[in-house]
Amino acid sequence: MKAKTILPKIAVVVLVVAFVVVCCMTGSITSPVGTLWSLLPPVIAIGLALITKEVYSSLFVGIVVGGLLYTNFNPIHTVDSIVSDGFIKAVSGNAGIFVFLVILGIIVALINKAGGSQAFGQWASKHIKTKVGATICTFLFGVLIFIDDYFNCLTVGAVMRPVTDKTKISRAKLAYIIDATAAPICMIAPISSWAAAVSGYAPDGQGIQLFIRAIPYNLYSLLTFVFIISLTVMKLDYGPMKLHEMNAAKGDLFTSGGKQGEDEEPATSKGKVIDLILPIVVLIGVCVFSLFYVGRCMGDEWVFASANYDPSLGFVDAFSNTDATVGLPWGGLIALVVTVIYFVARRLISLKEAMDCIPKGFVAMVPAILILTMATSLKNMTSLLDSSTFVQNALSDASGLNMLLPAIIFVVACAIAFATGTSWGTFGILIPIVLAIFPVGSTIGVICMSACLAGAVCGDHCSPISDTTIMSSAGAQCNHINHVSTQLPYALTVAAISFVGYILAGFVQNAWITLAVMSVVTVLVLLVIKLIGNKKTAQ
Repeated sequence: MKAKTILPKIAVVVLVVAFVVVCCMTGSITSPVGTLWSLLPPVIAIGLALITKEVYSSLFVGIVVGGLLYTNFNPIHTVDSIVSDGFIKAVSGNAGIFVFLVILGIIVALINKAGGSQAFGQWASKHIKTKVGATICTFLFGVLIFIDDYFNCLTVGAVMRPVTDKTKISRAKLAYIIDATAAPICMIAPISSWAAAVSGYAPDGQGIQLFIRAIPYNLYSLLTFVFIISLTVMKLDYGPMKLHEMNAAKGDLFTSGGKQGEDEEPATSKGKVIDLILPIVVLIGVCVFSLFYVGRCMGDEWVFASANYDPSLGFVDAFSNTDATVGLPWGGLIALVVTVIYFVARRLISLKEAMDCIPKGFVAMVPAILILTMATSLKNMTSLLDSSTFVQNALSDASGLNMLLPAIIFVVACAIAFATGTSWGTFGILIPIVLAIFPVGSTIGVICMSACLAGAVCGDHCSPISDTTIMSSAGAQCNHINHVSTQLPYALTVAAISFVGYILAGFVQNAWITLAVMSVVTVLVLLVIKLIGNKKTAQ
């Protein structure tokens, strides 16, 4: 039986690599740098992941193909490129996020051991008795944490898992709600790490202003919120998610892929709801302060001993200058120490039991760390192949289609973010192009900029190699491929509606009319899907 499942996967991998080799040796690929071929490695990785349902080997094959293309099939240079430009840069660049992941895993293990999660689950079963209530609570909590998407994914998952488990919401559905609120809310919040990144690509002094003007036109992010609320109120599920929700109603929260990071049995029954709430509140408060403080230190790596600390920087300016890879680990470490002291002082766990949670928290985050490392390595390979040049040339050729350009840019941004797995890299490529094509501040320019941001979030949602998609799987403790396959139909539905919306926006050039019309369209689309589903069930 195992041979029947493994052999097709090996066959697919061999065929893909053989195809690339033949193309190169016959001269079909003369120089992949800056051409459409530069997007081949991530497309191969994503395709293999969706076909084989196995993410590690799929990502590795994509990395190898990228290395082979970049080095013109020189075996020694390929290995050096994969190790040095791929994995080593990926680990060093994400070191801060890895530390924060491990710290959060430890905090969650501590809360579980102290009985906080169990107490919160018992409280939730008394006060939140329906799936609709649990879904809306998860959605609202996700919207409230708008500072940073990584922080959002992991914190919302840690807090809401006991609630969604009690109300029999599948882990795949929880991962979708987390993912559908994390990046979209950060993309429309003027005070967030995403707003800071976007404003950095605009002319001096105009970044935040342009970002705020683009918010009403960010159709994918705003319509995703309309979609979630409508989906929840209608009690509707379709695609692979429907199976996961049906199984969850019978008690199987995972459907396939096994339990990811199974919760620790509490050491005591004396845990209270405050034993979950207080550590999370401390974590949020300290992390927000750390991000703010790091931003005031003007990028100095020795943050809390910085001679560059500038107390005159306001909240928005500090966040536009902050570095989440430094601020989040600092905040997490302080919150971890406070949590250990609090639980030991409350005599919920001993110091030894607290220390035993450290390796358990690390082990729980190993899958997320591995996938994030390999996904970032793949992005590095794509960067070496200079895919941005190909995109810039393609958009320049379409610059005459002004009214249709928002829809075109939305599709291009979706494709880039899907292939590369990065929202930030996508708008880093496209925003300078948009600002070069249109006058800064023009209405059509703002619409195109917003289409770029919306497409980046959409492609990020659809991509199995996206960091926020990986973080959402980690936060929900859900099998990663399950999360990707169940989220894809929902994300594509909103993407199709948004595409039509950007065609409308290009001609109407009025944000509120466009948003109102497309919100109604979103609800109508879901009603049609529900009617079709009911007819199929009746048959």
